Amino acid sequence: MSYTYDRFLKDVYIDDADMRVRHTLTDKGFGILTEIDVKATMKKKLDADMPHYRILGACNPSMAHKAIEIEPRIGAMLPCNVILRQVDGGTEVSAVDPVASMQAVQNEDLDAVAGEVRDLLRDALDAA
Repeated sequence: MSYTYDRFLKDVYIDDADMRVRHTLTDKGFGILTEIDVKATMKKKLDADMPHYRILGACNPSMAHKAIEIEPRIGAMLPCNVILRQVDGGTEVSAVDPVASMQAVQNEDLDAVAGEVRDLLRDALDAA
């Protein structure tokens, strides 16, 4: 089982991909709680160069609330990360697969919520 759902945005620069992904995530009820510019961090901390790479910590509050009610410590696995990375010919966008990441918890009720979140994330990436 893959742990991410991936989409390639051909001929789309990372800044444009970022705007599109944020918009479609918002349409699906997600907000961005965190943002990490991995390229800038690696340059600052290690003086290492790399292509553009961003991590967006996305959260759908109603889905997060359901998950926390079912499994109070599940917050350790939130938010849902979405990465954008510049590759040859465009930007690759990848979202965590919540079903794959929640397998360690072994809670059928949580599996159902994770499936809903996975569908929302896929729909958002497909619409970007």
